[in-house]
Amino acid sequence: MKKYRVNEIFYSLQGEGYNTGRAAVFVRFSGCNLSCPFCDTDFTSFQEMTAEEIVGTVKALEPSPSASSPCRLVVLTGGEPTLQVDEALVSALQTAGHEVAMESNGTRPAPENLDWLTVSPKTTGGERLEIKGGRFPDEIKIVFDEDTDPETILAALKMTTPISSPRGGREGVLLFLQPCDTGDKERNTRIVKRCVEYIKTHPHWRLSLQTHKLINIP
Repeated sequence: MKKYRVNEIFYSLQGEGYNTGRAAVFVRFSGCNLSCPFCDTDFTSFQEMTAEEIVGTVKALEPSPSASSPCRLVVLTGGEPTLQVDEALVSALQTAGHEVAMESNGTRPAPENLDWLTVSPKTTGGERLEIKGGRFPDEIKIVFDEDTDPETILAALKMTTPISSPRGGREGVLLFLQPCDTGDKERNTRIVKRCVEYIKTHPHWRLSLQTHKLINIP
């Protein structure tokens, strides 16, 4: 039976992108194929879990039966979840009544049966990384700093799958710019200011803030 390396599973609010503010159970998978300097996640520890065990843990974190409704959104994140997540795990979570979203760097194909896919393309050594096959993204979220050129990154992505119900942006994909959290307050202020000005002159982009950091929740 397949086992997945899980770093942690926790219940919180989605802090970024289109689903900002929604209650969600996060399943964080261990391991990544990139080494981004701004990454704030520790991947050194993990627990091996089956799909059944993951679903059981997710269910245990849902609100009590007396709550008005259960938490429906499950976010698969990492690390890079496409290194492990397959359609069988996504299907198991959906069968249990969940809407399944994934956050990926776009370097590997994502399961086709995801309900929502966020791709955050990264660069390493100046090389542009491309979205690779599989599930077409619903939103693209670019981490923005002083040197970011969103249009160049977007042009480098190979996105050819047609979208049947456009939601705005390029080819129907929602486009977000997220100011990079560098850990330097003054630099962060400059980055946010430049990001806002960029969006004002390129209004097909939207601003994504890491609201979970602003209100100090996981």
